[in-house]
Amino acid sequence: MNLFKRSLCLGIYAAALAASPALADDPIAQRPAAQEQASYEADRADILAMAGDYRVSFDMRETTSWREDYTPIDPKMSGGFESVRMIKDTGREIVLQHLLVASHEGKSFVIKHWRQDWVYEPETILTYKSSGKWELEPVPEAMRRGRWSQTVYQVDDSPRYAGWGQWRSVNGVRQWRSNWTARPLARRDAVRSPVYDHYIGINRHQPFPGGWIHWQDNTKMKTVDGKPVPYVQEMTLNTYTRYDGYDVAAADNYWQATQGYWAAVRAEWDAVIARNNGVSIEEEAQAGTVISGKLLEMADSLHNGEIAEADAITQARSMIRSATSQLTKSAAINPDDAASDSKAGY
Repeated sequence: MNLFKRSLCLGIYAAALAASPALADDPIAQRPAAQEQASYEADRADILAMAGDYRVSFDMRETTSWREDYTPIDPKMSGGFESVRMIKDTGREIVLQHLLVASHEGKSFVIKHWRQDWVYEPETILTYKSSGKWELEPVPEAMRRGRWSQTVYQVDDSPRYAGWGQWRSVNGVRQWRSNWTARPLARRDAVRSPVYDHYIGINRHQPFPGGWIHWQDNTKMKTVDGKPVPYVQEMTLNTYTRYDGYDVAAADNYWQATQGYWAAVRAEWDAVIARNNGVSIEEEAQAGTVISGKLLEMADSLHNGEIAEADAITQARSMIRSATSQLTKSAAINPDDAASDSKAGY
């Protein structure tokens, strides 16, 4: 992948998802079986409806400083075209893959973008703990009934963050809203070496006529002596409007050529996470993880017929295994501890 493609991809990669304050919502009461099934089917329909072809806009704004010595940066807006494909649906698990379609000098190209995995009534989620570290943690048993988790993965299928929440109607509008969710800095911030070092936020997904939105209420935090300190509040609104006036075929051709490779990459990450009850890998401001660029470049080579799928898979597995290490427990970031501070943003 050339520098232009990587810069474009990573420059607009700023997605984050989730929804509902940690344990602030009551457990969902036992419902009649017919009502439970109807709610489940409505949730699935909302998730599956996010698949499609879109014009996307990203609107990111630091709004309120929580410190006298910090001034919010200027708003940042960007956009592009994305094809979202449903690549797995078992009923209780739905996986959506985002594919960024761009052009340069009249030629279309595709970059594998972020991925979102939805699980109904999850027992665990993969929680971001500190730089380069994620742990599998249990979802409180009382909060599982009728709820969905959403795990967001980076462009190389390494984890980014996860949250759990309930789909419901609020003021006549359907939405999914997460618990307080910690996650690493997005590239747009990481490359600036800011004073803060992670986010804790609430995320929402909401369908609207002609598309859907993902909006975030983020508190940008710095870990000081093991405790998260709030610096500034950020509002991020990502709007997906249905649109097919771009080279949609390029996205499908890319996925057709590389889906076997990426399935093997996902399986290797899953194996590492299962073996270590989480994952630890060095992060890099420009790309997310230190192996992200190479994994994407091999996918491009496979797409262009420059490498055999079996060879690409073998190399990818080797890179993931060598770049990950045994996860050590860390309490550097605790969304529950930070929630009371984060709520100052409301």
